[in-house]
Amino acid sequence: MAGKKKNTEQYRNKRFSRLMQKKLAVLFTAVIVIFICLVGRITYINAESGDTYEKKVLEQQNYDSRVIPYRRGDIEDCNGTILATSERVYNVILDAKVLLAGKEDVEPTKAALKDVFGISADDVQADLDSSPESRYTVLLKNVSYDTAQSWNALTADKDKGANISGIWLEENYKRTYPYSTLASDLIGFTVSGNTGNWGIEQYYNDDLNGTNGREYGYLDSSSSLERTVKQAVDGDTVVSTIDANLQSIVEKHILAFNDTYKNTAREGNGSNNTGVVIMNPNTGEVLAMASYPNFDLNNPRDLSSYYTESEISAMSDDDKLSALQSIWRNFCVSDTYEPGSTSKVFTMAAGFEDGTLKGDETYYCGGALEVGGHTIHCHLRSGHGTLNLEGAIANSCNVALMQIAAQIGVDDFCKYQSIFGFGQYTGIDLPGEADTSGLIYKAENMGSADLATNAFGQNYNCTMMQMASAYCSLINGGHYYKPHVVKEIKSSDGNVVETMEPELLKETVSQTTSDTLNSYMLATVQSGTAKKAAVTGYQVAGKTGTAEKLPRNNGNYVISFAGFAPADNPEVFIYVVIDCPNTDNQENTELVTQLSSDIMTEAFPYLNITTTAQQAAENQSSSNVLTTENLGQ
Repeated sequence: MAGKKKNTEQYRNKRFSRLMQKKLAVLFTAVIVIFICLVGRITYINAESGDTYEKKVLEQQNYDSRVIPYRRGDIEDCNGTILATSERVYNVILDAKVLLAGKEDVEPTKAALKDVFGISADDVQADLDSSPESRYTVLLKNVSYDTAQSWNALTADKDKGANISGIWLEENYKRTYPYSTLASDLIGFTVSGNTGNWGIEQYYNDDLNGTNGREYGYLDSSSSLERTVKQAVDGDTVVSTIDANLQSIVEKHILAFNDTYKNTAREGNGSNNTGVVIMNPNTGEVLAMASYPNFDLNNPRDLSSYYTESEISAMSDDDKLSALQSIWRNFCVSDTYEPGSTSKVFTMAAGFEDGTLKGDETYYCGGALEVGGHTIHCHLRSGHGTLNLEGAIANSCNVALMQIAAQIGVDDFCKYQSIFGFGQYTGIDLPGEADTSGLIYKAENMGSADLATNAFGQNYNCTMMQMASAYCSLINGGHYYKPHVVKEIKSSDGNVVETMEPELLKETVSQTTSDTLNSYMLATVQSGTAKKAAVTGYQVAGKTGTAEKLPRNNGNYVISFAGFAPADNPEVFIYVVIDCPNTDNQENTELVTQLSSDIMTEAFPYLNITTTAQQAAENQSSSNVLTTENLGQ
């Protein structure tokens, strides 16, 4: 009986042992399968979403983290001269908790801060008292590199720096403008947070800005401090079409004009504003753009150059902002005015293009014309007598142009105003371009008197850029290029990432019309109203303009000159506008033609514009070639 019981227990033990083995095997297999699945899942997640999770991990590694600031890109002129840049500076940071942890360090640290940075001990103590647990208090901003190096040398000294703690230098960048006022309303400036304000700084803000990096310090499993660094991405460099040397020439002469006329019996500056635009008529590139007054880009909120201390003190915040915005405003793109007689060439161009004019027409000017119940005078009240088309432009005859406009008719006149871009945005790559769509007539609301006054540039408004762009198309054979102030964008390592090629928007006139009107404007400088604009050694052509401002009969005028050279193959275009010159006789266009001539006299040699001697040599060479060819025949 006992033997049978023993056999039964042995059987049960064997059975139990086999059952357990099977269960353990199944469990082990299940664990392996789960492990394989987890590995596969992790591999899949890492492949598909690794960057996302890495970002989340880095965001959580916030122990001892700091921002690595990007460097905003430079703005250069067309020759590589830096007009705006970002210099490395440093902020002095106080870690109050660390400094207070070593009480013996407080006074030596205060003394060092005073000695190197000029930070008073009282200011430091006030921060320690108010925020003893703070790990980040800015004591001083925009410390120069040299000063920062002095601090680093001091703290590195084993003796002098032994009891200095709780202070560190945070890297940053400060926007600076090496030429201060040069091209101020064209370049613009930045406000806090690397935000561009006005000019290229604003229009190309996204290109100039980069992306901040970050350095994370964190404790690993062994409590050692490890660091993860995501480097900053610096902004791109914007290369403008502006020539800094040419810009300097223009601004020098604007300032000289202002200085000459601001000290007359009439109070104020030399004018309400004086604007100059110089362009390459064959590409739409703006080579120089300036107006008066300018301002210091390194201190754009300084009003002391324009107002007395008492005037500034009496201003409200809104008054100050309004005054600043009027100074920052780019007159060449943001202000509108009646252009006056510079627009007469567009009226005549419309006549040639629609077939109204053949070239042999003559018109009689008796000094005035009755139109729509109004007596509209010519600038020469005694009249010009009989004039051909060239004479009408050269002598700037209102009466002749009114008769031509009447022949063209309202529909075609408005059509060609649109073709030349009046009432439309030019699309220039600058902020603040004025909207003139509501400042010109449409065919349905233009009466006969409106047509007559529009024919010689009164009773509608334009901007300097509209007029300059239209002129460039008129003189270059009819090619209307989009005006632009930037030619390329480069990455921080110098590689070109975008090139702004000349953009042809439309055709305005035929080559024949262009050549004909260019010859008329050459006569205007040689023997007409723009004789003062002549430049010795160069074939200058152009047209003057005088526009009476509203309200009429108050003696306030805008005078202007649109010129180019050489007349038969234009290489450069210049447009000068003076709004209310500070003289008793504001209608005197010699003021603007003389200023234009002064600028061109210095600018043309610098730009290497073809001279009359070079033209004569080229013509002689061509003549010799033709003679040889004829002999060969």
